[in-house]
Amino acid sequence: MVKRSYIPNLVTLCNLLSGCAGIVAVAQGDLTVGAYFIWIAALFDFFDGLTARALQAFSSIGGQLDSLADMVSFGVLPAFIMYGLLESALPANYNWLAYAAFAIAASSAIRLAIFNVDTRQASSFVGLPTPASALLISALPLSSKNYVVELLNIPSFLIIITLLDSYMMVADVELMAFKFKSFAWSENKLKYIFILISLVLVFVLNTMAIPVIIVLYVVVSLIQKSLAKSKSKA
Repeated sequence: MVKRSYIPNLVTLCNLLSGCAGIVAVAQGDLTVGAYFIWIAALFDFFDGLTARALQAFSSIGGQLDSLADMVSFGVLPAFIMYGLLESALPANYNWLAYAAFAIAASSAIRLAIFNVDTRQASSFVGLPTPASALLISALPLSSKNYVVELLNIPSFLIIITLLDSYMMVADVELMAFKFKSFAWSENKLKYIFILISLVLVFVLNTMAIPVIIVLYVVVSLIQKSLAKSKSKA
């Protein structure tokens, strides 16, 4: 019989294996399939925490395993996708600039290491979470909109996205975590509004809703922090 504590870890390993499969897809030149594997990994990442809470099967090993899986699926895989995009967009004599994409992997490693030791992140995040960063990158090859396809041919646009994404992961900015102590409207008003707006954006913009949602996430988090400061002063 499988020990109850192993079940969330098995889900986490599915996250890791999804990342590995995505890297293979990108290495074979299929950035779209690689992007879909980020989404699959994100689902497993969501369900491993849900499973651990449902079974009350928390462990320090599980926490470390989660970070290692996230490093592959949300650090290395999106960096490979960005490398592929940059390599396609850059002139042949500037292909070396494509290695800038691996700033995403480096920042993800720093972000996850900080998360593992930072006690401030029990109820909120400091810096953009790696799954959000990876989903942002995944939206680029998945878009079929003409204006986005044209932007993907502009190396400077891709490098700016890479640098902004990498910076936001390690920035000392407190961001909202979706950990509900209760489901009361009064305590979670901003979270519910954010979720509702995000669903509408996904319906209207499909995959290109992701960059908009991430910007909205940062803005709503800053508003939440500002309101919390105002309450404490009052």
